[in-house]
Amino acid sequence: MATTRSPTPPIPRRIRVGKKMYSVEIVEAMLEKKSMGRVNYPQQTIRLGRTSNVTGRKYANEEIQDTFWHEVVHTILYDMGLDTLNRNERFVTGFANRLTKAINSARF
Repeated sequence: MATTRSPTPPIPRRIRVGKKMYSVEIVEAMLEKKSMGRVNYPQQTIRLGRTSNVTGRKYANEEIQDTFWHEVVHTILYDMGLDTLNRNERFVTGFANRLTKAINSARF
């Protein structure tokens, strides 16, 4: 029996990490060059771009979702006080990629 692929889960408007609630905004493009997403810790916001600010290419939903989880990993590490890991983009990207795949493969 073939299984059908579930669509990617929607991006939440808000998410709690530790004791802080972060709002999530999807904007047309990020201001910072080559950036797909960014966390603003003092303002407790996660901002995600819909379009590349370099090429103008629209990101696929899966790319936006992966960027969301990437930024959530940053907020978790920040909440835990793990600044060295939080600045390690290779670690954050690898962890977020695996987290996205785990979430997308979950069946209930």
